[in-house]
Amino acid sequence: MAADTPAAGTPAAEPATAGATRLGADAVAARLARVDDLLERLESSPGPTSRDALAAVRALTEVYGEALARVLDRADPALAAALADDELLGHLMVLHDVHPEQVLPRLDRAVERLRGPLRERGGDLELVGVDEGVARVRLRAGGCGSTAAGVMDAVRDTLLAVAPELHGVERAPEPGGTAAFVPLDTLTLAPGRPRGTP
Repeated sequence: MAADTPAAGTPAAEPATAGATRLGADAVAARLARVDDLLERLESSPGPTSRDALAAVRALTEVYGEALARVLDRADPALAAALADDELLGHLMVLHDVHPEQVLPRLDRAVERLRGPLRERGGDLELVGVDEGVARVRLRAGGCGSTAAGVMDAVRDTLLAVAPELHGVERAPEPGGTAAFVPLDTLTLAPGRPRGTP
């Protein structure tokens, strides 16, 4: 297949300046999913051909990583920051261990971007810290439990996008607060019936 011909079912590329084309976010996601699928199939297929194909992918990835590192070596701080701010490039920089920023500043910036919309809806978000590859956040989402769960999923996706080296994002408990425990039989006890009676 020619390099400029999209695979069947793949979203089209977005036009860019200077006559080149750039892949949109959906097209990048589709290609990454396809790569994952192909690599999974290769890894599950025994034999020298599969091993050679995987070795070729690893070697090519290392060469692209070296090329990215050389670009960053020649970039001034403003350009390096602009490149790192691109979600795809930032992810590749982390993958190749050449990201110009540590994980905490990236997470802080992402949390700040999320706080505005959350505060408009009566919520808030705070980065508590990172421990053993897990970011912990304090989230007040407002609304019902399902809304809070959906907000937490969005927070998790956003933070893992800017810091893919993390193993996870967890919700930290409120400081000094303990969850109230209400025994189930208290909720289901018939009026006037003493506790412990059938």
